[in-house]
Amino acid sequence: MRNEKIGFVVQDFALIEKYTVLQNVKLPFAYSAKKKSKLVQDEAAISILSHLGILEKKNSLASNLSGGQRQRVSIARALINNPDIILADEPTGSLDSKTATEIMNILKELNQKGKTVLVITHDPQIADYCNKKITISDGTILSS
Repeated sequence: MRNEKIGFVVQDFALIEKYTVLQNVKLPFAYSAKKKSKLVQDEAAISILSHLGILEKKNSLASNLSGGQRQRVSIARALINNPDIILADEPTGSLDSKTATEIMNILKELNQKGKTVLVITHDPQIADYCNKKITISDGTILSS
């Protein structure tokens, strides 16, 4: 369920450093109950990488990427199995403001195309990208 219905984007990217971008993006296929051929996997990964503007990095090691590139790979990996929901925990926390804006625009576009995207953030400017905000403090909902 987690691998196919929910995609995760986390602050520290959670990439496997010694894997290429393509290997990192295709990793969820290894855990999927729905087996796909290598050709289908490659085509899906290349399509997503192209859409996110990092196709030229497909053979680069994750360890050689910038923060923004790493987060795009993380988003691509979260999307590879076409999940219903994307959970993004502080997706811009380790990025500069320009790159954070680019990442939030990607997540907003996904939402506009029908994906449910839940963003957890402490940054009010990032929260402003969201259609609905729920403010929680010490486990209590303050506003929704």
